[in-house]
Amino acid sequence: MEINELTEPERRVWEAFPLGAPVDLTTADERTVRARVLRSLLLTPPEENGEIPALRLRGAQVTGELNVRSGVVRCPVSLRDCDFEETVVLYGAEFRQLTLSECRMPGLWATTLRVDGVLRLNDCRIPGAVALSGARIAGALFLSRAVLGTPAGADDDSEGSAERPESPLKLDHATVGEDLRATRLTVHGRARLEGVTVAGLVRLDDARLLQPGGTALHAETLTVGTDLHAMRLHAEGRVNLRGVTVPGQLNFGYARLSNPGGVALRASSCTAGEFWLREVPPIEGDVNLRRARVDMLYAEPGVWPGGVRFDGLSYTTLAPALPAPERLEVLTRDGDGYVPFAYEQLTAAYRHIGDDAAARAVQLAKHRRHRTTLPLYGRLWGHLQDVTVGYGFRPMRAAGWLAGLLLLGALAYGLHPPRPLKAEEAPDFNAFAYALDLLLPIIDFGQEKAYAPQGWYQWLAYLLIVAGWVLATTFVTGVNRTVTRY
Repeated sequence: MEINELTEPERRVWEAFPLGAPVDLTTADERTVRARVLRSLLLTPPEENGEIPALRLRGAQVTGELNVRSGVVRCPVSLRDCDFEETVVLYGAEFRQLTLSECRMPGLWATTLRVDGVLRLNDCRIPGAVALSGARIAGALFLSRAVLGTPAGADDDSEGSAERPESPLKLDHATVGEDLRATRLTVHGRARLEGVTVAGLVRLDDARLLQPGGTALHAETLTVGTDLHAMRLHAEGRVNLRGVTVPGQLNFGYARLSNPGGVALRASSCTAGEFWLREVPPIEGDVNLRRARVDMLYAEPGVWPGGVRFDGLSYTTLAPALPAPERLEVLTRDGDGYVPFAYEQLTAAYRHIGDDAAARAVQLAKHRRHRTTLPLYGRLWGHLQDVTVGYGFRPMRAAGWLAGLLLLGALAYGLHPPRPLKAEEAPDFNAFAYALDLLLPIIDFGQEKAYAPQGWYQWLAYLLIVAGWVLATTFVTGVNRTVTRY
């Protein structure tokens, strides 16, 4: 392109480029710069000895299509507060460092883009799609305060001519060498982060992901080097975190998750050091945490919705510390029905903090829940075990029954002593010792063998013998569980 073909704003940009000098057209009378002028500078740059070229432009109105497809740009590029007439095409291009902050454009097609440094898209307004699938960014990626997509029901011509995309943000299988910072990001549609690898942390604090009735965040198998912070996130639609890996914090503190009639949060098979749902309003929609593994799970019972999936969810610590009944009620909401693993995991969590009483309460609740899945005879036998000995987790209840039966036997046989088998050899009858002989199989006072009751007293003896065996065994088992921290 000949220099005499340039307009005044273009001439300023052209002359500043070899020196790396900034050009600000924000207050200029003429702001128009043709995209082909910028493309020519980037791909066939003029040079000046001893200077480092760079494109630093602010406030331009860029006409035509800026197409750098498969191009190699060896200078830093900073385009700020610029208006692009058409979608910016950077497919397969290579940049040293790229800034497009505060810009407005119909869309950004940058699939398989390579950036040796940082990519900045802060404060952008893009009603179409930002396609960064397969991108390789050696530095950090910034999307803070950007607004992507078009709100449902908005005038399609209000922010450009691009069609409303289903996924305004596409980062599938991209690699970010440092952090992904997208605080206060707004996405009207689906944000796709499937298979993304971020070496540092991910920040989605105060972001708004809006895809009512659909998937607001699709981040399956996302891998994060440190933490994923999504504090105060507002998501309308499903948040899909299946298979994500976060060695540090997965923090949804104060977030609002809503997908009525569907799954609001899916984090099945995810792995995280800490999973925070601190002071989160009740989630609107189901929650699926099947097979998730976390070291610490912070969630108050009021966070969970009416439908949860906890089968295979494992954690070491459950916070905040609450009484067992408050946690147990949540397990009754599991859509899979009776899930033994969920009770065992909750038992282990209480055992981890040394709360043996709460652990036993969880085990007792587990047996009671299991009882509801049994046939009639099994439920009846379960009720009998529950009432008498609390399924072995209430050993003192067994001792109480033993004391009661001992008193009953002593009174009954004291009023109606049984006849001696051999009067001349029988010891003096003692009603208390006789009842104790019947109840405790390991004790022998010689009374049971010397006397034989008749009629219903004989049936009472049989009852005391059977009850003694069951209750004594249960009592010993319960005490042993307590001592061995079962």
